[in-house]
Amino acid sequence: MSVANPFWNKHHGLVWSNPDADDCAHIRAALLKPRFGRLLDIALEFGLGRLRAEWAELQGDDSVEIVRARLPVERILAHIEKGFTLAAGRN
Repeated sequence: MSVANPFWNKHHGLVWSNPDADDCAHIRAALLKPRFGRLLDIALEFGLGRLRAEWAELQGDDSVEIVRARLPVERILAHIEKGFTLAAGRN
């Protein structure tokens, strides 16, 4: 498997038509197929800000995929943010 960023090796198949796609394409694909563990891994690797920024970019489109992902993504991002806040408070 040839991926530009080795991080995506553990999340292969997100951009199956172009495995050499950049991080942006992988992150946006993950947002359209929201899974808590995967989005948490991405937030840990790239930062919650980057994840939220990519999600904000997708919001300009009202495709069926984005509408379908909206509630789960918002819920997952809120949980991740809450977890990061709690973890930061313990350190």
